[in-house]
Amino acid sequence: MNVKQNKSDDSNSNSHSVLETNTTKHTTSHTNIDVLVVVGTRPQFVKLAVLLKYFRKHGINFGVVHTGQHYDYEMNKIFFEDLEIPTPVKHLNVGSGTHGKQTALMLERLEDTYQEFHPQCVVVPGDTNSALAGALAAVKLHIHTFHVEAGLRSRLQFMAEEINRVLIDHMSTLLFAPTQTAYDNLLAEGIATDKVHLTGDVMIDNIVFYADRIEKTELPFTVTPNQYIYTTIHRAENVDFPEKLREILDAIKLVAQKYDLDVIIPLHPRTKKRLLSYGMFSDFVASPGIRVIEPVGYFQSLKLAKHAKLVITDSGGLQKEAFALGTPVVTMRETTEWVEIVDAGWNIITDYKKTRILDAVTHFMEKKLPQVNALEFYGSGTASERITSLIEDFLGGNIP
Repeated sequence: MNVKQNKSDDSNSNSHSVLETNTTKHTTSHTNIDVLVVVGTRPQFVKLAVLLKYFRKHGINFGVVHTGQHYDYEMNKIFFEDLEIPTPVKHLNVGSGTHGKQTALMLERLEDTYQEFHPQCVVVPGDTNSALAGALAAVKLHIHTFHVEAGLRSRLQFMAEEINRVLIDHMSTLLFAPTQTAYDNLLAEGIATDKVHLTGDVMIDNIVFYADRIEKTELPFTVTPNQYIYTTIHRAENVDFPEKLREILDAIKLVAQKYDLDVIIPLHPRTKKRLLSYGMFSDFVASPGIRVIEPVGYFQSLKLAKHAKLVITDSGGLQKEAFALGTPVVTMRETTEWVEIVDAGWNIITDYKKTRILDAVTHFMEKKLPQVNALEFYGSGTASERITSLIEDFLGGNIP
């Protein structure tokens, strides 16, 4: 990956010890916070984990604004404490709702928040409604927006996340592309070259930064490495349609039986609710080799992915995490934003179709994987340092 070099790049700067020695606190003043970071969902917290450590290390005056798009006190507490994310300077308490209602409420409250803290710029990670509202409220007030994870494209025109990410990209001042493909997408859409920076992926920074912690994380049960398949199912397009969910479950049961491997499934609350309402729950959990467990924490999920024979998922982030951890992936979606994993031969896209899922599993069970350095695709763990350097340059007037 040919990542642009920035002045503060340091081959050792992403080490755990360097960041841990700096305990400088960010300000919680109600005026003049230079950088506001807008988040609202658990995947966004994950994207911020290492980046905010670099903000602290470099003395950037920042604050976190939590929209409350996903809000569960205990889950938020676990994520914030586990990943050492600072307490938000503002919680907007938006909660769930339709896309329009939720986004409108965020816009109203974010506008007030920006006028309270007077940021020079707003950082938005990902493609959630929180990210869209964070960017739109900022540009309406002539505040610069920086997009982390810019340039991803699914090519599904009416996918909510696709709409959000395209809009955010085209209203942002600086765009931090995680991959060469994302970088190329942005230039192809006519975005000025001086706005777009190939930085690498902040989520892969977590894999590098927390490598020891992932390995030392305790699981609530014993697993034998390479002797199980790790599976997650949660996307609405799969679980909200009984005929699609039935095909997925049938495929997973057949995989467990054919290969005599446990299939470990942390059951997402949405999926469990649908299984119960469709009358599929009891039969599925009683099937041979199916090991349904309660939802797991972030580091537990990474450890399960690392030591699995195979990952089967409909998650966007887990595809990439598994690849970075050295595990092949079967992705039960129509398409993927992480096309480089498919091109590398480590990910097969199957949608929900049983036969395609089974064929993909067979492929990975029987064929030798191509040799690749997965981390190089995403900046090798230096994305947060590069993004921090670019933001420093901007705040110092070195980027027009």
